[in-house]
Amino acid sequence: MQPVKKMAIKSNSSVTEFILMGLTVQPGLQLPLFVFFLLNYIATVVGNLSLMNLIYLNSHLHTPMYFFIFNLSCIDFCYSFVCTPKMLMGFLSEKNTISFKGCMSQLFFYCFFVNSDCYVLTAMAYDRYVAICQPLQYTTFMSPKICCLLMFGSYLMGFAGAMVHTGFMIRLSFCDSNIINHYMCDIFPLLQLSCSSTYVNELVSSAVVGTILILSSIIILVSYAMILFNIIHMSSGKTWSKALGTCGSHIITVSLFYGSGLLAYVKPASAESVGQGKIFSVFYTLVIPMLNPLIYSLRNKDVKDAVKKTIKRITS
Repeated sequence: MQPVKKMAIKSNSSVTEFILMGLTVQPGLQLPLFVFFLLNYIATVVGNLSLMNLIYLNSHLHTPMYFFIFNLSCIDFCYSFVCTPKMLMGFLSEKNTISFKGCMSQLFFYCFFVNSDCYVLTAMAYDRYVAICQPLQYTTFMSPKICCLLMFGSYLMGFAGAMVHTGFMIRLSFCDSNIINHYMCDIFPLLQLSCSSTYVNELVSSAVVGTILILSSIIILVSYAMILFNIIHMSSGKTWSKALGTCGSHIITVSLFYGSGLLAYVKPASAESVGQGKIFSVFYTLVIPMLNPLIYSLRNKDVKDAVKKTIKRITS
């Protein structure tokens, strides 16, 4: 029995490509979904690129808050190239395949940008706490050097998490079935295909994801608890309103990102939950990166003024 087992594992390690099932197998929905997500992709690229250029070109937006927004848009802009092009191709092709190396690369960059996004949102919460609760020391606590260190740390932690996920995924052996019930190479759909033990992978994935969620959630919740405590003791209604206004966009972004992410992964193990997981994954991988530029533009007076100045500069 032992030699047979060894041969099976050796054979399973020869998988060279996977087949992505995509969002749906119904032919009638392929073209409408292609058009919808193509428009979503264009809006994501144009929106985030425009917001980055707007922040770069307007000196009055060169503040810590907009430095973090610039990085968030940069992540969303790069993030849009990881999953969307391959998904769009899948709507038009009869057999949507991806090579083993391509799948692992997609998994790495997906984990890298998602993890980095979490840490950037956490840094933004800390920035809002300092701005509202420690306004006199804001320039000291949020100096350019500290802001750069926070971003470097965010990207470094994102890179480390992606390396761990991808490294442990590569060590697995895969069985005859190479059909991924998803539109991208995600962690759990890949683990379902493995014929070797996935216990270590599940343990490591839970540890990495749990660390990110617990660490970022604690910092965000503590920051907003302190902000709320500070706001309650503000005597001026105008100051109270301004404080809430500066936090509103970030609260919306955090709620959408973490809410859809939890709904995609924290769910009962059933056949119906697979389809639901894909829908929620679409929301936080494709829809939220498109919404972020709108959230930080429509609710922000400084950005609106910068748009007007830029338009005047171009037209004149």
